[in-house]
Amino acid sequence: MSAAVIHNGPGPSLAASTVSTDIDHTLLARRLGINTYQEPVVYLHKSSHICKSEGFEAHSRIELSCRQRRVIATLNIVSSDIVAQSEAGLSEAAWLALDLQEGDLIHMAHPRPLESFSMVRAKIYGRRISDEGFAAIVRDVIDGNYSDIEIASFITACTGHLDVEEIIALTRAMVDAGDRLDWGHRPVLDKHCIGGLPGNRTTLLVVPIVAACGLMIPKTSSRAITSPAGTADTMETLAPVNLAITDIRRVVEQEGGCIVWGGAVSLSPADDILIRVERPMDLDSEGQLVASVLSKKIAAGSTHVVIDIPVGPTAKVRRIEGAHTLGGLLTAVGAALGLKVHTMITDGSQPVGRGIGPALEAWDVLAVLRNERGAPADLRQRALDLAAAILELGQKAAPGEGMGMARAALDSGAAWTKFAAICAAQGGLREPPRAAYHHVVGAPFAGRVIAIDNRRLARIAKLAGAPQALAAGVLFHAPLGSRVDVGQPLYTIHAQSPGELAYARSYAMSQQDVITLQNGIQP
Repeated sequence: MSAAVIHNGPGPSLAASTVSTDIDHTLLARRLGINTYQEPVVYLHKSSHICKSEGFEAHSRIELSCRQRRVIATLNIVSSDIVAQSEAGLSEAAWLALDLQEGDLIHMAHPRPLESFSMVRAKIYGRRISDEGFAAIVRDVIDGNYSDIEIASFITACTGHLDVEEIIALTRAMVDAGDRLDWGHRPVLDKHCIGGLPGNRTTLLVVPIVAACGLMIPKTSSRAITSPAGTADTMETLAPVNLAITDIRRVVEQEGGCIVWGGAVSLSPADDILIRVERPMDLDSEGQLVASVLSKKIAAGSTHVVIDIPVGPTAKVRRIEGAHTLGGLLTAVGAALGLKVHTMITDGSQPVGRGIGPALEAWDVLAVLRNERGAPADLRQRALDLAAAILELGQKAAPGEGMGMARAALDSGAAWTKFAAICAAQGGLREPPRAAYHHVVGAPFAGRVIAIDNRRLARIAKLAGAPQALAAGVLFHAPLGSRVDVGQPLYTIHAQSPGELAYARSYAMSQQDVITLQNGIQP
């Protein structure tokens, strides 16, 4: 993985590693096909002469090198015959980072001392991290010098303990450590939602509306990490999203906008690594969230951005006071780094649209773009609100006139035409898949919907297979305030296999408060 490999940039030379000169430090590389996500892992037999000579133990950090590429990997010790004593088994992340071929020999050594971690330790005891300190930490994180435990320590030390100047420094360090696009044009617009709301796939509507109105809006989006779908996952059911920078430029220059996967290019690469460790810890501090969001926007060349902050009992932001605090931080940090930020606090009490999962959300988007009868009105209105704000922020529309311009682009079909053109430029528009297996969860009695648990509804969609199974997820039927009769569908589970359907159904039946009806709770 590029985020963990060290090329010929800053850092010590191969000769700088601490090794013994009288011991053979090379082993035959063996590809084990083990997915460790972005973490490089090396597997050595317990009787390996290198383990004995260098004192390597389980979870030691080892520098691996082959030709001109190096990576720092975490050691796992095995006692079975999965690897021989003369072999080094590699996870997929390590194998790809070193760009190995079968039969390659890899060199193994102790990595250099991790000097930047002293600043993490100081932060744990309450000291501030300097601009230079953040730059060193972020560089080491990207170069793969930090283990997951050390990254977790950095995340924990910073959670709730970064002041505005530190957030600015962290954001700048994350931008400077990766590639940065320059469009030679102003303004360059963007939008972002902080997440936590199932089905909120407004990007696929906002981009074509804004581009159809004549503004530049190159959108780099993320894939799902813990949610049933990310913007890139949904877009990928409609068109290719894994584009190189040259192709992104071509699409934007041709159509004025794009919707691509940001992970295909090295824009703020530290962010993806931090998020990978942050999510299992269930830590999402304001400072790191601000740095994460804004570093990606600045690296993508944006000059103006509208940020959607949904607020609700089961959204990422639970209270309006927290939304105002977060909005203030986003605006202040953006201004310090030359980015104009406009935040919008929106309703996060329930899912947006009907579909939850890549293909189901894509069908919602198509229905709105095509102005189909019965298209989700809430998704349409939310997208129009955001597009109107962007048009006014980019001074394409006068204050108060953005909504009329956005609505005209959507109603006239101009947005649909632009979306189809963007898809064609990215590799071709295609039809989203549909799931073969379904299960309807009905109301146990007649009543009115008074509460919805976004998190549990999203979990059901994930258990059904989303986002890996593109057609899987949940089709939501009962928004807040709606009245339902006994047996009337509340939501339908979609799955691509009987086993995943049974798994999601079992969980859904065990939950007593996914959708709450007045005078009782839906099982």
